[in-house]
Order: sequence, then C-alpha cells, then structure tokens
Amino acid sequence: MNPEITQPLFTAYVRGTASAAEATAVRTWLAQPANQLLAQHWMLQHWEGLDAQAGATSEEPDYEAILARLHQQLAFAPRSPAVAPAPVWRRWAAAAAVVGALLGGSGWLLTHRAPATQTLATAYGQTRTVQLADGTSVTLNGHSTLRYPAAWTPGKPREVWLDGEGYFAVQHQADNQRFVVHTTAGFNVEVLGTKFTVSRRQDRGRVVLLSGKVRVHFDDHQKPDVLLAPGELVETREVQPAQPVVTAYRKVRTAAAYASWKDAQLVLDETTISELAARLQDTYGLEVVVDTPELNQRKVTGTLPVRDLDVLLQSLEETLHLKAIRQGNRLTLTEQ
Repeated sequence: MNPEITQPLFTAYVRGTASAAEATAVRTWLAQPANQLLAQHWMLQHWEGLDAQAGATSEEPDYEAILARLHQQLAFAPRSPAVAPAPVWRRWAAAAAVVGALLGGSGWLLTHRAPATQTLATAYGQTRTVQLADGTSVTLNGHSTLRYPAAWTPGKPREVWLDGEGYFAVQHQADNQRFVVHTTAGFNVEVLGTKFTVSRRQDRGRVVLLSGKVRVHFDDHQKPDVLLAPGELVETREVQPAQPVVTAYRKVRTAAAYASWKDAQLVLDETTISELAARLQDTYGLEVVVDTPELNQRKVTGTLPVRDLDVLLQSLEETLHLKAIRQGNRLTLTEQ
C-alpha cells in the first residue's frame, strides 16, 4: 500500500531522507498535474524554512545546489547554464522549477511570482472559521487545511486550495468574478455565489450543494463537468492518484445534514456504521474497529453533539444503541 503523501513526507523526500518506497510514491504523486500547486506551496515553505535557518547562521542556503540535487533525484536532464535569478525571486523560482520541469511546459512559473498566501489548518476534532477578503466565509472541519490568497487579483478568479472538509458561504461579486475551490481529489468546484460543502478524505471526494449552483470540473478533461442543483450530491473515489470515478450523483433528503458539523452536530440519516466509522476516523484521528461485518452495514439515524469527543461517544451509545469502547486512540464499536 502506497504511503499517504503529506507535507512531512514531501519534505523528507526533498531532503533526501525518505525511504526508497516513499521516494517512489512521492515521484508518482508529483507526476499528477492536479498536485502541482500543492507541491509548489510545500516547496516554497521548505525554502522559507531554509531561510530561517540561514538567519540563525548568517549563511544563506545554496539553493542552486539543492535544486541540482532535486533535479538529479527526479531524473531530469542536466540543466544548461543560466543566469541566476535575482534574490527576491530565488526561492519561488526554485520551487517552481522543480515542479514545473517535471510536468513540462511550465516555464511561465519561473518568471511569475505567486501571490502571497495564508494557511488555515485544524487539528483532529477542531473546527475553525475564516472570513476571506471578499466576504466569503469558510469553516473547516477537523484535520483540514485551507490555503488562500491574502488579497484577490483583479480580473482573476478567486481561488482557494482545500485538503480535508470545508463549508463555504461564497460572497457573490458584482462583476460575477468566479470562485474556485481546488482539491487534491482530481476535481475543482466553481461557483458564483452559493453555499456548499467539499470533502476530500482518503481516496474519496464529495460535494454537496445547499443553495445556488456549482460546477464540478475534473482534472481529466475527457470527463464531462457535473452541474449541481440545490440538494444534490456528487461523490467520487480515486482509482489512481487524482483520477476520480463518480460513484454517486443524486438528490439527498437533507443537504444541511452534510454541513451540520459546523454547528457542532453530527446528523446521521440512514447512515451506515461503516460510514460513521470513517467520519470518526477522519475527523478525530481515531483508529475505529467495527466488531462484526453485519454491524458495518447497519443504518442509523440521529443527531449527536460533536464538540466534545467523550460526550459524542456517550451520545452514540445512548442514541444508536452501540457500545463504544475507547482504549487510547483505538475505538471499538459493538452491539450493546
């Protein structure tokens, strides 16, 4: 089983400390165009970390040597000599060169600096809300990350990058400026003014529209776009990294249930125990074990508080007639 590509693993690969299997997994991940922006962001953060170290030692890192080593790791052809970029561009140019050269045809990245971005992240079991520069509100569920510009570029789409689960209340603009949510699940979500949730957990992605209209664009341009109306859901599952297959496209009975976590509630509506276990694992970082295969398929309905994990587990036992046995980070669900 391939390891999950995380920022620490990516950084270990850049530093040359990843194992052979991990390095192979990172190279496979880098070869997917959908991962380009996230890789550039991680690379830039790596350069900034080197700068911080240099500030302590008064000696600037040798970006050219690091870049040459990365090119060798990625099996790029030797680079022809070139004039070094000005210092103010140096880190971004290097980051873009590593990712852009791998994907090919991305030379524009070497001469265009990325806009300043900010990052909002949540720990397991935590939710946080941020107000973007245009008035758009984004609430993140546990174990999620949002990257967004400090300011929007006039005439360009409003773009953010999500990993995990988020609820979006997008502010409509008078000039109909597009709002795009990029994910690492092989699709992007484009809206004008609306409310919806986006989830990217493990190998699955999901978009649920509460109001307005959204268009789901797939990185594989041979796949047709999906237009959602209020109350509709589209779910995907990756058959390969960033290569999703639509597994569900349907009307849901209660769209608001999919955003109930932002109000510290978990609304279950004919939800299988297997799905509940996956939610607990993704949101709280628990290792969830379901006692029997039959229990996995049992469907449950109810509303549980999610602000406190211990209260949630107690409510789960009382409301759903389950036994929740927690030992450290391991949670076992059994019939009462």
